[in-house]
Amino acid sequence: MLDTLSRKIRHFFHVVSNIRPIVWICLYVFLMPVFAFIYWGLPDTQFRIPDGAGTDYWSWLYYSIVTITTLGFGDYTPAHVWAQIVTAVEVMCGLVILGFFLNAVGSMKSEIDVESEIEKQKQAHFSMEKEKLMLCIPTIMHTLNTFLSYCYAVTTPLSKRNSDNAQYNPDFTFADMADLFKPSGLPFDNTRLPAVARLIKCSTHTSLNLDSLQNRIDLTLWPDVLENCFAFVANYQMFSSADSLSGQAIDLLKNATVSGTEAEKKLSAEIADFKGDPDIKKVDELQPVVELYFFIKDNAKRAIQIEQELTRLANE
Repeated sequence: MLDTLSRKIRHFFHVVSNIRPIVWICLYVFLMPVFAFIYWGLPDTQFRIPDGAGTDYWSWLYYSIVTITTLGFGDYTPAHVWAQIVTAVEVMCGLVILGFFLNAVGSMKSEIDVESEIEKQKQAHFSMEKEKLMLCIPTIMHTLNTFLSYCYAVTTPLSKRNSDNAQYNPDFTFADMADLFKPSGLPFDNTRLPAVARLIKCSTHTSLNLDSLQNRIDLTLWPDVLENCFAFVANYQMFSSADSLSGQAIDLLKNATVSGTEAEKKLSAEIADFKGDPDIKKVDELQPVVELYFFIKDNAKRAIQIEQELTRLANE
């Protein structure tokens, strides 16, 4: 029973503490005219009233204010039981409300202090995570630039490639990928391997870096970066885990040779002769290149968006 009573009392004070101080002030002020109306309704004989003092409502409002604030000037005094009871009740109401008001002020201050501490912790966390992100930006930017350069090589015909201006074109067509088995021609690529093989290997490296970035840094602080990193990694995993005929052909793309096999030459010729937009639902020997087409379209866009966001953060 005592435990139940104790819980109820704690609950009561918890509820009271959550009432805003302004509510208690408004109630405090509201009681002044209410009690003044009660005093005004009592017979004047219930009080000792100074000679010449008024007995209208405004005089009793003055008495109510003096009473509830416990000033007690002594000019108006309760002389009989009903006046004494009402006066005592008003005094007690004033004291209780002031107590609740002070308690609410203390509760609000504690709440403000807690919120301030939480905000400080958030700021400290943000600063720490941003500092870690700033250290990672050069590596991530280099990885993304390399990825986009290989995207450019795969999606640009050999005759149009310019090693001095390897700018990826997001509006490339499927037929533009006909020379994907040719060397990239990029100044930093001295392997002479087919551009598509280098792109897929670079995609693996980029995906691992972005996945590591998500694990090491709280990217929820930068939702756009997190979304694009997650999408890039997910796209790569879906592309690299393709099965059946598509998977076998993707293996061909991964293991392409610089000299070119009959299968590679046939794929290149079919890509060059392709008209219109590719259909990812159509399963044939062009399917892996179609998947590669959509993989580049989406992940290159993600890489550009990550670059732009990281550049903005670095310049803040």
